[in-house]
Amino acid sequence: MEEFSSLPPFSSPSNEDYLVDVSGKMDSIPSISKPVNGEGKPEFNTLDEPIRLTIVRDLKAVGNKFLHVLYPRHQASLLTEWDLWGPLILCTFMALLLQGRSDSTDHDGGPEFAEVFVIVWVGAMAVTINTKLLGGTISFFQSVCVLGYCLLPLSIALGLCRIVLLLQQNTMFFILRCGFSLTAFFWAVWAAMKFLGDSSPPRRKVLAAYPIGLFYFVIAWLVVSLSNS
Repeated sequence: MEEFSSLPPFSSPSNEDYLVDVSGKMDSIPSISKPVNGEGKPEFNTLDEPIRLTIVRDLKAVGNKFLHVLYPRHQASLLTEWDLWGPLILCTFMALLLQGRSDSTDHDGGPEFAEVFVIVWVGAMAVTINTKLLGGTISFFQSVCVLGYCLLPLSIALGLCRIVLLLQQNTMFFILRCGFSLTAFFWAVWAAMKFLGDSSPPRRKVLAAYPIGLFYFVIAWLVVSLSNS
């Protein structure tokens, strides 16, 4: 008992002993601090920038991808920075020009607006699934993005064919429309294979290219079969 009596008396800690100084500035937290450019000024992220700048930047990106399709030199932009704005714009443009007249009773004037959307998007998804089943290394949305952007030559051919249809039709103008569609078909297939060719195994490139050619052939047939009726 003498040993315990020599110990200092126990005192319960007060609330002040548990208080810790946690004051500070929110800017010092790395996870929420704004990025800093080379001049030492904080830059705006996509949530802080004005809507106008966001729209302009996206339109420039879409236009840049269109240029890559017209002259496919490399695949970095379409594959690493994929989006579906360009395919949506092209699909809507083609659906507006290909749709038949609403007052047509026999429905031979052309496909309806929704039918064009189904052909384009379901066809692109079918080609993408085939590429993945063959062992392709590209992601699903990257493939749909490339197939959609490569509709640009066919969209240009469709616009030219619509202008030709404004003239009095004869055999020469029909051959001219066929030439537009055939050129756009080979252009679209060439551009798509330029971007997607390396994503398929070497021994299966032909199996991967056949559905791509069939996909663009169906759309080219819709373009050349366009009429005023």
